[in-house]
Amino acid sequence: MSVKQDLRTHIQLLDSKEKLHRITRSINKDTELMPLVRWQFRGLEEEQRRGFLFENVTDSRGRTFNGSVAVGIYAASTEIYSLGMGCPPEKVRERWLEAQARPLPPNIVETGPVHDEVHMGDSLLEHGGIEEFPIPISTPGFDIAPYTTASNWVTKDPQSGWTNVGNYRGQVKGPDRMGMFISPRNHGWNHWDLARQQGKPLEAALVIGGPPTITFTSGSRIPYGVEEYAVAGSLLGEPIDMVRCKTVDLLVPAYAELVIEGRISTEYIEPEAPFGEYTGYMGPRVYNAVFEITAITHRKNPIFCAIISQMPPSESSKMKKIAQDNNYLHYLKNQCNLPDVLDVTFDEIAVDSWCVIRMRRCNPAIVWQALYAVAGRNSTVGKMVIAVDEDIDPGDMESVVWALSYRVQPEHDMRVLPYRSAGLDPSGHPPTNDIADNTVQKNFGSVCLVNAMRKFAYPPVSLPAKPHMEQAKKIWEELGLPGLKPRVPWHGYELGEWSERDREEAEWAIRGEYSRTGERAKEERKQV
Repeated sequence: MSVKQDLRTHIQLLDSKEKLHRITRSINKDTELMPLVRWQFRGLEEEQRRGFLFENVTDSRGRTFNGSVAVGIYAASTEIYSLGMGCPPEKVRERWLEAQARPLPPNIVETGPVHDEVHMGDSLLEHGGIEEFPIPISTPGFDIAPYTTASNWVTKDPQSGWTNVGNYRGQVKGPDRMGMFISPRNHGWNHWDLARQQGKPLEAALVIGGPPTITFTSGSRIPYGVEEYAVAGSLLGEPIDMVRCKTVDLLVPAYAELVIEGRISTEYIEPEAPFGEYTGYMGPRVYNAVFEITAITHRKNPIFCAIISQMPPSESSKMKKIAQDNNYLHYLKNQCNLPDVLDVTFDEIAVDSWCVIRMRRCNPAIVWQALYAVAGRNSTVGKMVIAVDEDIDPGDMESVVWALSYRVQPEHDMRVLPYRSAGLDPSGHPPTNDIADNTVQKNFGSVCLVNAMRKFAYPPVSLPAKPHMEQAKKIWEELGLPGLKPRVPWHGYELGEWSERDREEAEWAIRGEYSRTGERAKEERKQV
């Protein structure tokens, strides 16, 4: 047994690190479960957040369930995310860059715990089909059904055989039927469209509760043709063990908690949603794909895993941010040949909209190449793409606003590109009473590219010079004052526009000789 690939080992690790709340009292999955987890994202600092394991789950019909529900176990915080990857937080970037450069193909095995129980054929619905499992309602009062959210949908390119794993929401419509949200922006949709052209349904498998790194990769927008299973294995440090599905020609993780097999119809689509989305707004009702279930396999007393998304910050936004930061850094440096790119940061509140690129001083043409490259990689990623100097902290909003305010002249330093996909951004979708209007792209978004780097020499940053701030920090600590978390910039430094005379007079000042500056000024007096 591979301990690293067993989600239950991960949950035990969270428990041992005091990063897990075990809830033993009765909790209604339809009305209480997600609101309880939500409070830690609306009322606690990140370092206080935990994963939740609900061990006594009921529903609004009074049912009880054999399994439990886990939420927040993937990315309630950066520390929890790093535990799922098996490395300290400061090593996550290194692990992501290595995994993209050197993926590890999966390992096929004969059987695994995911096949402890199998329901198919005449026994498919013997335990209620997918209603056997405590699938929560994410946004009680607004969502129209329980949805799978830690949804790792596995599909295969009908032509090349390339396997994709994508995270798409899944609506429970009946014991053997689900709605799913795939759009032309998703690789799963490309597979569906190729199958449609061939006149056959698309085989699919929905994986719940595999190794955490599979969930990390499934929503990370890895390039088409690169298999998420292989990147996930490299993130984990070993090939992922796979078993063959029972009714479709796909591979799934041997240690997954639950796998739902079936086929996505290419003959018809149905209304799906509303559902609370990661933008912080409800996704509207649209016509979407229908998944017809052919088999259900699971471990004994499975742990049903869910991701809390909706209003950011959330587990979903944390997971997407970490993946996109590292995927886009790898893309710009290694695939676009831009070694001057030092860092890429997506803001967790607007993870698909706000992107900041930190760069070394370089030719302005290189800066614009980086900005256009981000816009060109994915039609939905990047509404504001901003390049900043290396003295700006791209993860500190005040630092970025400082650069936008005093290193940008909009007429010269900003470009707006039209005809972008609006994605799930409600500002790109005026209300309509016809849900068919939401199926086809009719309205477009745009992206604003901003060069917020200094274009010429600047005066020094107006903070005390580094030696004086360092001395003051020592005194601060000797006085037992509250612990400091230095923010960039925390000391002054030169930016090119500073003369030898300026330096000299500043040195006189700290030596108490500022009268010399006064005498010099007097000698240079002019008549009005």
